[in-house]
Amino acid sequence: KSMKFTGSPVIELPVRSAVLSIQQDNGSFHVGTSVWPCSLVLVKFAERWAPLPGRNPGPTLNPYAQLLDFGSKRAVELGAGCGAAGMGLYLLGLTDVVLTDIAPVMPALKRNLKINKPVLAKTLKHSVLYWNNADQIKSLKPPYDVVLATDVVYIEESVGPLISAMEALVAEEGVVLLGYQLRSPEAHKLFWEMSERVFEIEKVPHDDLHPEYAYEETDVYVFRKKKKKKEKEEDP
Repeated sequence: KSMKFTGSPVIELPVRSAVLSIQQDNGSFHVGTSVWPCSLVLVKFAERWAPLPGRNPGPTLNPYAQLLDFGSKRAVELGAGCGAAGMGLYLLGLTDVVLTDIAPVMPALKRNLKINKPVLAKTLKHSVLYWNNADQIKSLKPPYDVVLATDVVYIEESVGPLISAMEALVAEEGVVLLGYQLRSPEAHKLFWEMSERVFEIEKVPHDDLHPEYAYEETDVYVFRKKKKKKEKEEDP
């Protein structure tokens, strides 16, 4: 199944009782100005499992209740593009979130934050971030409980900086929520080799994705920082 609406200028993404309208600019040369399926898949996965705000989930059959209980968590999105993932997860309770991307993508991101201001009831925080820029990373004041990244692996050169940025931004006990689709075999190979050195990787079973937003080629992963060796030895 391929996305039905890739070519349309506006994509509507229903999130609980709200609807986000995301404008894409397919004529632009910047990949960040198109809406990629992974962002929608991640949002709808979270919508399926995120506990409702103010409800104590209690003992639950929901394996993702803790992961997606966004209450007091701080989050940052890498390569936010048009902002679909950040805006969608904001509506699911991730209210302390900053959306980042490179400077040429900012106009598209700002436009979408403005269009959706009535739905979000505020303009979400956003910031220019180049993954290899240590000062920009520092100015975001890490660490973050949640790092969001969807469809960010498509060019080999940026893989190293991307993983370094994830590592620098995510808290020791934090998570990276990654929406992933293979775009470039070279980038793919390097990304997973490097990721495995830094992170424990958990893949969300396809059956747990939202049934209407589950594409064969798109996956959601949860990355957690590998524990330092010393702690391992102390474990019984």
